[in-house]
Amino acid sequence: MTQRFDSVIFDLDGTLWNATESVTKGFQAARNSVDYIENDITVADVQAVTGQPFEMVYDRLFPTLPAERRQEFKALCAQHELGGVEQYGGNLYAGLEESLRYLTHKGYRLFIVSNCQRGYIEAFFQHSQLAQYFEGHQCFGTKSLPKFQNILEVIEQYHLQAPVYVGDTRSDFEASQKSGIPFIFATYGFGEVPVEEAPMRINSLTDLENIL
Repeated sequence: MTQRFDSVIFDLDGTLWNATESVTKGFQAARNSVDYIENDITVADVQAVTGQPFEMVYDRLFPTLPAERRQEFKALCAQHELGGVEQYGGNLYAGLEESLRYLTHKGYRLFIVSNCQRGYIEAFFQHSQLAQYFEGHQCFGTKSLPKFQNILEVIEQYHLQAPVYVGDTRSDFEASQKSGIPFIFATYGFGEVPVEEAPMRINSLTDLENIL
């Protein structure tokens, strides 16, 4: 029997769009502006950390950098990453607007909670022209809170009674578990979650019509 929800909270990267090429360009520009990063930063490197908390990304990509250098380079990367996304945007996943239109027509309230920096969701809205479908959003860059706490903030702020979270990584699944709400796994994204743990799954955004 189909579960009844009143709202859908989406992850962004790997769920609504793929902006790894733009983010990678930003990271590469930051690397080229300093003389202490020897290794190249590839799309595969960025995909491997997509969806991780903002601070953790730099710990994983640059583990050997001294703390002071890492903080310096993190600030450069953040600036260039946001600039790259603002300039180039990302690739929207197939059926995105169709699915958002369907959900709002059915009365679902839509939100975004992402581990991105402040300004990143706004860049998504700028390039996708889909802001009108979303009632609110929250990200790591606002208060440096983990994703599950940002989910809880959205639930409290907007008085949601029966939300569901849609994401594409194990960290998304764990955030939904910690926040106490059901999870829909987007199999087309960047992560893996066993079907035993996340039985509600979509292979494309339009599959939401079969669940919601």
